[in-house]
Amino acid sequence: MDENVLLALGLTLFAGLATGIGSLIAFFTTRTNKRFLSVALGFSAGVMIYVSLVEIFVKAKDALVNVHGETVGYWYTIIGFFGGMLLIALIDRFIPKGRNPHEVKSVEDVQKAQLIGNEDVEADRLMKMGLFTALAIAIHNFPEGIATFMAVLQDPNVGVAIAIAVAIHNIPEGIAVAIPIFYATGKRMKAFKWSFASGLSEPLGAFIAYLVLMQFMTDTLFGIVFAGVAGIMVFISIDELLPAAKKYDEAHSSIYGLIAGMAVMAISLVMLT
Repeated sequence: MDENVLLALGLTLFAGLATGIGSLIAFFTTRTNKRFLSVALGFSAGVMIYVSLVEIFVKAKDALVNVHGETVGYWYTIIGFFGGMLLIALIDRFIPKGRNPHEVKSVEDVQKAQLIGNEDVEADRLMKMGLFTALAIAIHNFPEGIATFMAVLQDPNVGVAIAIAVAIHNIPEGIAVAIPIFYATGKRMKAFKWSFASGLSEPLGAFIAYLVLMQFMTDTLFGIVFAGVAGIMVFISIDELLPAAKKYDEAHSSIYGLIAGMAVMAISLVMLT
């Protein structure tokens, strides 16, 4: 296993396990820093959108055009791009709305749980909600793991930026898992473990990509998969990151974060070339 593969697997593991950071933030801070979360999620969206459309999509197109010619290669790129969007949209579609892992949660929700007391809440229902949320996030993060792995493998510098962006967006997901389980059990460690475990599907996706996709990788498959990665990243940004950032928003912080993310990514790409 070469160094790039190890780096790709390691960064995907880091991104996935950021769900655990979400539960730690919920349990060990006294209030939600809404402005910080808004800026961070907007920044993450800016990084993903910019690098997907300016870098990943273009590299996928170049690879496919080189093999199949201008017209056919471009059509393959479009199919891969919207195919990635369709994949993540279908996953979202089949996750029950009541278990939505992207529902915004805050530190104050944990404090409410402590005040209410375990005996006064519907523990079984809340436990099921937490576990279903963890399962929903695990299913959802699987293709994200493949996307992050492929991005790092193709260009480690770009991949590092994407891994950080994915990690930021996983933090609120960790909160969404931890809070209902904590409501149900009153146990921080149990809530943390489930929150942490929900992110494991991300490195699992990367590992399966390594075992399966890498064995059959051709220029055509690479181009289509890489275009799909761009589609997944853009969909995540528009459907998840920006709406979540707006819910935490204070004085257009999410938009400032979005622009900053794009600017940092643009400058980084120039400096790294």
